[in-house]
Amino acid sequence: MTRAYYSTVLDHPLETVWSLIRDFNNYPAYIEGVSESVIEDDRRGDEVGAVRRFCYLGNWVRQSLVGHSDDTHSLTYRGIEPLPFPVGIVAEPPSPTPYEGTMHLIGITEGNRTLIEWAVALDPAPQDASAWQTLFQSWIPEWTASLTRALARRAAEA
Repeated sequence: MTRAYYSTVLDHPLETVWSLIRDFNNYPAYIEGVSESVIEDDRRGDEVGAVRRFCYLGNWVRQSLVGHSDDTHSLTYRGIEPLPFPVGIVAEPPSPTPYEGTMHLIGITEGNRTLIEWAVALDPAPQDASAWQTLFQSWIPEWTASLTRALARRAAEA
C-alpha cells in the first residue's frame, strides 16, 4: 500500500465547501477536466453504495461511494476497477491499481475557513508504488486548486 495526502486551508466556510462536495455526483462542478458525471441506478449522490461514472480528461472512471457523513463532513470513494495509469506521462506506464480516496473537512474558527484533507490509498504492484504515489501527489493539489476556483466563482455569483 502507498498513500498520497494533501491538506490546505480554503478561505470559505465549512458549510459552503461541504455543500459543493457532499453530492458524489457534483464532480464536474468543482474538478476541472471532469466533463460529465452520472450516478447509476437512480441512487442519490449522498447514498453509500452509489456508483458514479464520470469522464475525466477523456477517460471514463467508475467509483463507489463507500462512506459519507454530514456529521464529520467526510466522504470516501473506491475505484470499482483498477485505475489505468495515464498515457504519455512515463515511457513504460505502471500496471493499473486499486485505490480508495477520502475527502475530510474541518471548520477553522479563525476567519471562518475550512481545512480540507484529501488522501488516496493505492495498492499498486511494489515496483509501481513510486510512480503512482508521485502521480497522486501531483493530482490532489491540482484537484484542490480546482475546488478553490469553483468556490471563488460561487462566491462571486452570490
